[in-house]
Amino acid sequence: MKIGIFDPYLDTLGGGEKYMLTSASCLSKNNDVSVFWDTNILNLAEKRFSIDVKNIKLAKNIFSPNVPLWERIMESMKYDAIFYLSDGSIPVIFPKKLFLHFQFPVEWINPKSIPNKLKIQHVNKIICNSQFTKSYIDNSFGVKSEVIYPPGSGEYNIQKEKKENIILSVGRLGILSDGSTFKKQEFMIETFKKLVDKGLKGWKLILVISFRKDQEKDLENLKKMLGKYPILIEENVESTKLITLYSKSKIYWHAAGFGEDLQKHPELAEHFGIATVQAMEQGSVPVVINSGGQKEIITEDVNGFLWETQDEFIDKTEKVIKSEKLFTKISENAILKAKDFSVEIFCNKINKIFQ
Repeated sequence: MKIGIFDPYLDTLGGGEKYMLTSASCLSKNNDVSVFWDTNILNLAEKRFSIDVKNIKLAKNIFSPNVPLWERIMESMKYDAIFYLSDGSIPVIFPKKLFLHFQFPVEWINPKSIPNKLKIQHVNKIICNSQFTKSYIDNSFGVKSEVIYPPGSGEYNIQKEKKENIILSVGRLGILSDGSTFKKQEFMIETFKKLVDKGLKGWKLILVISFRKDQEKDLENLKKMLGKYPILIEENVESTKLITLYSKSKIYWHAAGFGEDLQKHPELAEHFGIATVQAMEQGSVPVVINSGGQKEIITEDVNGFLWETQDEFIDKTEKVIKSEKLFTKISENAILKAKDFSVEIFCNKINKIFQ
């Protein structure tokens, strides 16, 4: 089967890109799989995500604005299936089968316009990364999409690294229109400062941040917030080092969506939370915001903790810090829960869709 994969954000190598490239890797075992892109990003993706890319080919990016519509259509007809990560758009292409993937709500588009109604008729299936995303996509497009949760790293903590007094957070650097970060790194910095000012000693906060070269100034602005507090920023970390950091950390923080009007802008919530899953694989206890897809991963006081206010965020973090018994219980349960999001389960479901 000849399959094409397209992701318009491929060069950012974020969570959605891991989803699409892992799909490509899974499908490439028994199919002829190509990724539409103009530069060879596969080797970089292999280092970032530890994905096996040896059977994946690179094809001309027919979705580039420089490619005429007629050429895009003609090339698309050579494929048995195309898997397209949508930013709300539906491509005018005619492979034998077309599958759309949504990573987040797309409330800003008009899916009921006549062009979109016509284009959606050519889509064989829509796949979402969470029930949270599905609820918005189904309502917007009047469809019944399928949820296939993103996979974790597939590596589980077997005490390869001794746990240290580390709070970890992992996310890309994205700046919103008001100047705040999408992943709320600045909020987590301020929260950790409050913990230290309350008397916390012997702990450090590590923020792993992925960013593009044109975002270096934004990163420098974050660094200016650190002061003399025990806070470290790790930049564009590759997968091996990242798993080591997950393995060493005791607590994992996530705050995307805090302070935002998620009724008006649901896309600003965390759509799933693959970094949370990867932290859980390594026995790091998640203390994460009670919104978006995080609620599909965490069961309160069983495999992690959910918070809504900064005070609650601080209180639940302190609760884990102060009780080794509680940490051990939640850590063990987190590892077990993370196995629900294994690479094997993901590959089986993706392969079944494309059969």
